[in-house]
Amino acid sequence: MELEELQSAWTQMSHQLEKQKELTNEIIMEMTKEKYRTKFKAITNFEKAGALVCIASALFIFFNIPKLDTWYLLACGLIAIVFSIVLPILVLGSLKKIQCLDIVNLSYKDALLEYTKSKTKLLKIQRYGIYASFIYLMAFLPAIAKILNGKDLFLEPSTLLWKTIVMAVFLLIIARWGYGHYKRVTSSAEQLIKDLE
Repeated sequence: MELEELQSAWTQMSHQLEKQKELTNEIIMEMTKEKYRTKFKAITNFEKAGALVCIASALFIFFNIPKLDTWYLLACGLIAIVFSIVLPILVLGSLKKIQCLDIVNLSYKDALLEYTKSKTKLLKIQRYGIYASFIYLMAFLPAIAKILNGKDLFLEPSTLLWKTIVMAVFLLIIARWGYGHYKRVTSSAEQLIKDLE
């Protein structure tokens, strides 16, 4: 009788330990999932704020289109509007895709593969965005100068040149810092996925 009771108690404890192990694994997976999502939260908030600024500048230029009285200033204004809308949409879309990646319910291999694809796309968009921002700068600066001051910077090449150089240096510093931050966050998130193995 004692042996049967002991076997029964042992079986019951074994089941309880299995349940605890499963519960612990679930908790660990949920914590990892939350850590993964929060890795991208700060960048996403920063990009959303940037998108609002871009949309505000696009609207400002759009409502002041009549002040752009030459074909080349009008072209600059239209290019600035397009860049101000398209670039934030691309960045926020790729951030949403990488942030919503379901690393818990995918196999380790699939999660790492999907993450690598999303990371590559996100960093590629960031690199293209850096180059595109210089084109944006060349379009935005003359358009905004005409709207705010009534000056055609194309008629003042030296002023256009030094303003462009100053803004390009500033833009390069910010772009390098931002891209480095993206690389650090994506590497950190990738490490979280690798730790799931």
